[in-house]
Amino acid sequence: MSYIMDLRRVVGHRTLMQCAASVICVDDKGRLLLGKRTDNHMWGYAGGSIEIDEKAEDCARRELLEEMGIVADELEFFYVNSGPEAHYVYPNGDEVSNVEIIYICRKYHGEIRRQEEEIEEIRYFDPSDIVIDEISPPIREVFREYIKRFA
Repeated sequence: MSYIMDLRRVVGHRTLMQCAASVICVDDKGRLLLGKRTDNHMWGYAGGSIEIDEKAEDCARRELLEEMGIVADELEFFYVNSGPEAHYVYPNGDEVSNVEIIYICRKYHGEIRRQEEEIEEIRYFDPSDIVIDEISPPIREVFREYIKRFA
């Protein structure tokens, strides 16, 4: 059982501060590896809640492996996503105010495979082909920043 799930048993759907770490994988062609979420059917990168005493970078690596089957060889800090744009109500009613640390990973290995409970589909996107309205709402600002800096 995760820390967030333990808290949910006590507070129900009320807003939680959620600390998270995530990874944007970029291949040698500059394409981003994204997964379509099973809960809201929108695209996003691998990421999730940091567990008690877990380092943010370790969480990012763990989530990438769990969700996409990829092992990060190197991570570089990219962005902190927080504030009103990162506030989100999940389809099940759980509400969060996210503080998310995002890394970029250009060197990785492993066989891409999706975590079936969380990801419907995985594929690469050229940054110019990303439609912001198809990105999961709490991370849209991250994609705007990525496109501004790198596309």
